[in-house]
Amino acid sequence: MGIPGVIDWLRRDRPDPVVEVGPALLPVEIRRHPRATRMTLRLAPDGQAVRVTMPRWGRTDDALGFARSRADWIAAQLDQHRPHEALAPGATIWFRGLPVTVDWSPASRRNPALEGERLVCGGPADMLERRVQRWLERQALALMEADLAFYCDRAGLAPPALRLSRAQRRWGSCSSKGTVRINWRLVQAPDPVRRSVVAHEVAHLVHFDHSPRFHRLLNQLYDGDLAAADAWLKREGRTLYARFG
Repeated sequence: MGIPGVIDWLRRDRPDPVVEVGPALLPVEIRRHPRATRMTLRLAPDGQAVRVTMPRWGRTDDALGFARSRADWIAAQLDQHRPHEALAPGATIWFRGLPVTVDWSPASRRNPALEGERLVCGGPADMLERRVQRWLERQALALMEADLAFYCDRAGLAPPALRLSRAQRRWGSCSSKGTVRINWRLVQAPDPVRRSVVAHEVAHLVHFDHSPRFHRLLNQLYDGDLAAADAWLKREGRTLYARFG
């Protein structure tokens, strides 16, 4: 028998290790150090990976389990690491997966209005970000109410109460009383991605778990490519937090 860590290190057919942190997947970079006596964890300087340093005889599975057990700590570090991009006139925001330019002028009307690829708005410049966020939230509520009604009709259910969420870790949730909460930031994502989250929560209205019955129902309800929607959220989800604190 060989040394477990060496054998583990030489196996090239294993998928790259990742840790799920809220809506995103982060690569886990494992470093074996000859003087390490225990595992340590830190976030890469650019926030794009998690680094585990461990004794040279350590196993990859142990390092991965160590990182996953500290997902909440990693999420807190990401929140501190992520700079908030203040919204300024001429900035680009995302709406339903498409770029929109914020066209601000003090002479324009205060309430934002979408005109092609521009979001035209006026009023005091120091309140621009808040007005744009409120506009996005209104659009999110209207779109998600329509999504909810659509998937509830497919499931043979009456649409429950819908609330917008500002959660930092979850895209959607469903309470035992039937209230559905969807993260408003999904209005920035492509329509199929947002709709996949709503369909997910509708399936939870019937099966309050992630059992095979739940997944069968979700596949029946959702009118798109679930794998592609999930992959988009894993890959791009954190970018939806770049603006609007």
